[in-house]
Amino acid sequence: MFKVAALYHFTPFADPDALRPGLSALGEEAGITGTLLVASEGINGTVAGPAAGIDRMIAHIRALPGCDGMEVKYSTAEARPFARLKVRLKKEIVTMGQPGVDPRARSGHYVDPADWNALIRSPDVAVIDTRNDFEVAIGTFEGAVNPQTQSFRDFPAWWQENRHRFHNRRIAMFCTGGIRCEKSTNWLLEQGEAEVYHLRGGILKYLEEVSEAESTWRGECFVFDERVSVGHGLTEGPHILCRACRRPILPEDHDRPEYEQGVSCHLCAHETSAADKTRFRERQKQIALARARGERHLAGQDE
Repeated sequence: MFKVAALYHFTPFADPDALRPGLSALGEEAGITGTLLVASEGINGTVAGPAAGIDRMIAHIRALPGCDGMEVKYSTAEARPFARLKVRLKKEIVTMGQPGVDPRARSGHYVDPADWNALIRSPDVAVIDTRNDFEVAIGTFEGAVNPQTQSFRDFPAWWQENRHRFHNRRIAMFCTGGIRCEKSTNWLLEQGEAEVYHLRGGILKYLEEVSEAESTWRGECFVFDERVSVGHGLTEGPHILCRACRRPILPEDHDRPEYEQGVSCHLCAHETSAADKTRFRERQKQIALARARGERHLAGQDE
């Protein structure tokens, strides 16, 4: 059993690149895999490993300047959910691409999971899912608006085109763990919206704390690791990844004519060229050869 920690914290780092060696060394020593992003605005990531190792990593991060109050969402995975540890330097820990966005200055009103249902059922509240379209496709809250964005960068343009739809309404926003809402609610406030709310701890905290019987969540929540999706109680969901497009599919989708392992699924078969598919087949061949030698090919893991 692996302990999984999803974390983010906005705090100014004078030299974020200087943090990488310590994080990498500790991760290697403690048997931790996953991804950590560091930027001048803070840190973000999901890591997994033995419980003792994860506890050491979280203690290390909380000891960094300004990170003592960092909140972490924990869950478990039966199999190792990441192939290796990556510690990367970024311009933003979640990319919105809008100058001047600063969640430390202000963000929307936090709403605890226990109070979320009452808020989103109010007739004057518009509920907006800030995640990408492929995430929304496998689960979202009742009545939530799907902006159908391909990346978080697309959200500001979508809002500018659609803000008239939400005139004189309160805005309630949510995402997987909360980080995208920290930025999007700050941005909406700067655009002049008066009442903006977001789900504290994101969908993951809601699924952890709210019982399925009382839940307004429908479906599964996509997570960016080998578990692919989780449900109520943060139990692992049924989804698997298409290794070509990295979108979630169900086991029965293997039976569709468009499916070819590592090459295409019904969601992406029409999006790639014959040359792309030839390249994907060669990659899949190398993965199979590495697996036969008892090695792990970093381009993919077992489905």
